[in-house]
Amino acid sequence: MKTFHQLYLDILKQEAGKGRILEEEYDPYHLNCLLHPEQYAPVIFAEQCEQCAYERACENSCIFDAFERDGDGKVVINPEKCIGCGACVDACKLERLAANKDVVPVLTAVREKKREVYALIAPAFLGQFGEDVTVGKLRAAFKAMGFKGMVEVAVFADILTLKEALEFDINIKEEKDFQLTSCCCPVWIAMIRKIYHELLPHVPGAVSPMVAAGRVVKKLHPDAMTVFIGPCMAKKAEAREKDIADAVDYVLTFQEVQDMFETADIHPQELGEDEKEHSSRAGRIYARTGGVSEAVKETVKQLNPDRRIEVEAEQADGVPACREMIERLQKGEINANFFEGMGCNGGCVGGPKRIIPADEGKKNVDAYSERAEYKTPLENPFVLELLERLGFHTVEEFLEKSDLLEREF
Repeated sequence: MKTFHQLYLDILKQEAGKGRILEEEYDPYHLNCLLHPEQYAPVIFAEQCEQCAYERACENSCIFDAFERDGDGKVVINPEKCIGCGACVDACKLERLAANKDVVPVLTAVREKKREVYALIAPAFLGQFGEDVTVGKLRAAFKAMGFKGMVEVAVFADILTLKEALEFDINIKEEKDFQLTSCCCPVWIAMIRKIYHELLPHVPGAVSPMVAAGRVVKKLHPDAMTVFIGPCMAKKAEAREKDIADAVDYVLTFQEVQDMFETADIHPQELGEDEKEHSSRAGRIYARTGGVSEAVKETVKQLNPDRRIEVEAEQADGVPACREMIERLQKGEINANFFEGMGCNGGCVGGPKRIIPADEGKKNVDAYSERAEYKTPLENPFVLELLERLGFHTVEEFLEKSDLLEREF
């Protein structure tokens, strides 16, 4: 009886006879990346390069200095420094960099059914899996694949909008005061933490909506496995940060999930509705640039309609624009009091692993947001009931340091 290796060698000879030369050896690096994604940076080498005709454009694009040399002088990516912003992937003209994948361990967990697996879907999902794929159809598709359920992360964006609005109302008393949002974008937060750390006192110590979603699901379902799904590679790095690594087990991109649907022959547009909408307009618009600012501004206005100092926001998207905005803030050249940064142009809808163009994604998100029954988290009874169940009975309790919604920057 032939071994698989002997069969493989026979196939190589067979194809060689047709003039098709296949590689005899595989790179164990890539197999290990596939089976053990947690050991690698969010960006990996699709093909190892020894020499570069483009003067190491990938290294030069990395503002976090994640590219290093090992003992043999080979270029490696430090998983402790790489935050997965994707700038190097775009910069590499030879296309030798790619996103790390969590597909295999997720599929294994879903099939083995040893734990209940929940999909946490980012607010940018509208239209990514087809024009006719509604929230209910997408939830049905995940259940057909074997997930226990699908949770909209926009609900937790609602909760954190309320938190940031309350923080603003309490802390911004003078014209010179300002607040930097801590929600949403891990690239923005990494920039502040690693490059502009002197601004950290102006950042509320809240977790991102992804982390809040993962922690709440695990609090309500202690044995659950949580899988965040979005257009962002940087979320893979965020999910592994030591102080919040308890929240999300794996991160998949929209493209990875689309591949999973195709492999499993699941067509979301053909499925019935499993409809349960719980988010307000405020949480849904987090997916595009200006969404966080707009959500916080509207919620502050509802909280305190007679407030003397209103939210005056400035936004930036893309790493260069974010840096430029921060530097103008440091020089006192901005009059705003609330600053929102997004690492990708257009916000999350412009993430590197989106399926549809950013402008189309924004249009879908805005349309979905306008259909929301509730405009802000203060109007959303589901949010208020969820806070009660989590033990937050008063505003004071909600704003106190909480292991569930807080982190140390």
